[in-house]
Amino acid sequence: MTLRMPRLPLALRRLLRDRIVAVALLVLLAVALLAIGAPLFASADPNDTAVLERLRPPSAEHLLGTDELGRDLYARIVHGARYSLAIAALTALGAVLFGTLLGLVAGFFRRLDAPIMRVVDAMMAFPDILLAIALVAILGASLGNVVLALVLVYTPRVARVVRASTLVLRELLFIEAVRALGVRTSRILWRHVLPNLMSPILVQVSFIFAYAILAEAGLSFLGVGVPPEIPTWGTMVAGSQQYADRAFWVVLFPGVAIILTALSLQLVGDGVRDLLDPKLKKAV
Repeated sequence: MTLRMPRLPLALRRLLRDRIVAVALLVLLAVALLAIGAPLFASADPNDTAVLERLRPPSAEHLLGTDELGRDLYARIVHGARYSLAIAALTALGAVLFGTLLGLVAGFFRRLDAPIMRVVDAMMAFPDILLAIALVAILGASLGNVVLALVLVYTPRVARVVRASTLVLRELLFIEAVRALGVRTSRILWRHVLPNLMSPILVQVSFIFAYAILAEAGLSFLGVGVPPEIPTWGTMVAGSQQYADRAFWVVLFPGVAIILTALSLQLVGDGVRDLLDPKLKKAV
């Protein structure tokens, strides 16, 4: 017995009934298309400097103006979408994989529950940004290390959600029946438990995606994130903040990109959560 999710077309139609969620999906689609087709939408080199063109306001030549080194801000934001979204996607993927594994083991095997969850609780005792700063300081500032640090930060969140759902599923009659038939534990987890966890996992993916974009921007702003030569949205804000009083656009447009993308992901996550758990929506 498996609790199946709604079919994709029907689920998508229900999701799009909420106009706010529909707009958020359109924003995410636009950002994804810009990131995938960055060379087509912004042919200028994002790292091409022109000191004589520094801090130019938005114009026909430079749609969003230029930064402190004369680099085209539009090209940097479009190309930076690739890095920012890649960091967020890898973080969400890694956190979900490791968090799901830990949550399944902790929730299904009673003896391993306490030691695993004590480690998870210890990690969650620290604020996310402080733990990320400490991990990046230990590992070193690089794109890979930032992803690794964020994966370690957000894995406990997924582990707790998966564990809670696994504890409930473990006691259901169909799981007890399968165990009584002598089915291997690995098969039970893969065929019967994991499919029923997809709803909360999908919700966590959308939320962690948004958290990771904000966290990367925060780390870069504090100077402990991705190296400045990599044009992520966070490094753009961090590198241009001292010029914001003279050229507001150098901070405004990357900041808007961060806010719009993170907010859209949060709204879509809320919509998916309400779709998959109608009772929670009524309670709220």
